[in-house]
Amino acid sequence: MAEVKKTQVEPIDRSMYDFRYEVNAAFQVDSGLTPEIVETISEEKHDPDWMRAFRLKALDVYNRTALPSWGPPLDGLNMANIVTYVRPNTEMQAKWADVPDDIKNTFERLGIPQAERASLAGVGAQYDSEVVYHNVRKEVQEQGVVYTDLESALHSDHAERIREHFMHLVPPSDHKFAALHGAVWSGGSYVYVPAGVSVEIPLQSYFRLNAPGAGQFEHTLIIVEEGAYLHFIEGCSAPKYNVANLHAGCVEIYVGKNARVRYSTIENWSKNMYNLNTKRALVAEGGTIEWVSGSFGSHTSYLYPMSVLRGAGARMEFTGITFAGAGQELDTGAQVIHAAPRTSSHIVTKSIARDGGVSNFRSAVVVTKDAKDAKSSVSCESLMLDDRSRSDTIPVMDIACDQVDVGHEAKIGRISEEAVFYLMSRGLSEADARALIVGGFAEPIAKELPLEYAVEMNNLIHLEMQGTIG
Repeated sequence: MAEVKKTQVEPIDRSMYDFRYEVNAAFQVDSGLTPEIVETISEEKHDPDWMRAFRLKALDVYNRTALPSWGPPLDGLNMANIVTYVRPNTEMQAKWADVPDDIKNTFERLGIPQAERASLAGVGAQYDSEVVYHNVRKEVQEQGVVYTDLESALHSDHAERIREHFMHLVPPSDHKFAALHGAVWSGGSYVYVPAGVSVEIPLQSYFRLNAPGAGQFEHTLIIVEEGAYLHFIEGCSAPKYNVANLHAGCVEIYVGKNARVRYSTIENWSKNMYNLNTKRALVAEGGTIEWVSGSFGSHTSYLYPMSVLRGAGARMEFTGITFAGAGQELDTGAQVIHAAPRTSSHIVTKSIARDGGVSNFRSAVVVTKDAKDAKSSVSCESLMLDDRSRSDTIPVMDIACDQVDVGHEAKIGRISEEAVFYLMSRGLSEADARALIVGGFAEPIAKELPLEYAVEMNNLIHLEMQGTIG
């Protein structure tokens, strides 16, 4: 019998992420955003008085702040329809066996326990609005490292340190969704690394949003003291629904003198998600912050990690990749403020747009009058895979000092049909040829990711590329 050739490629298999379980919440608030809802969340969290007052003040800022007048449209996001707090039907567990089966199965399918056993010093797993599992290796604890959920830390002897740092880098007045976060935040991680301690094995948090029409607002607070080192990995995913979901988390990182922090993340939200996340680092003298960022999911994204280089000789490196497909508008990039002499920043990004997707790069480099001998380089490359997709580069440079070295380079291109033809002449299918070219374009970023995320990224690219041929 003659071989039957396919004329249409099968739909992309996203079963690893799109599976879901029936919502079995122990408690959830009504949809919408009112002072009563915020007070209910505060009561559920057993907040100290200062945090309750903070939430209500943030809500007031939210109500008085306009939506962004730039960036992708947010017309499909209606806060009246968003449930801001969903508590799963379990307490936080320190033993994996004690996690309820449906939640445990979710993280098993995502590979989190396997990764913990193989290569991680500690893991936190959040399901909807609460951390459901948290564990850290004994030898890491013995170094004086604290890694726990933020609520537990808020009721520990670290409470005053948290109060001194919580939303000081990202105040509610920063933008409307920072204010929203301040009002309804729940879950997240707290990491404290004492001076001189090097955490050689990464810590990881994974955030899973299961409930339809809900928001996730985790807060990650990382404090790394003088001369210490930490690699923190963040993963995110959610199943796809036909209603809008919202992610408005916040990450604050304090990098001490001569300390180094690497923050790696893959955001693979479903394509009904509005991802309005805020990440910021404050870097002291001689310190280094390294961001490695992959943005693959969500319907709409606003994501621009900021680094404030406050101490002389502080450094920032940002390596990012964005992949926008059909129905996605991903507005991503990075921001850096040079506020001290001899500071340096290096931003390298690659973006891919296909099947009508929109992938915009947006950056801001600010050099203050005190940042003598600062150096900054920005390089962004965009690859469009068809004539329906779009990619724009929107760099901003605000230079207030003469003795600086600042450069920007941007490239936008398409896949060479000659290269596709050559690879097909060597025996590859058209889909495999295009995927190989895109994989080569993304490879410099992939090699910076933790191994399991690099594999995930390459698999996603291959699957997405298959979906463009038909």
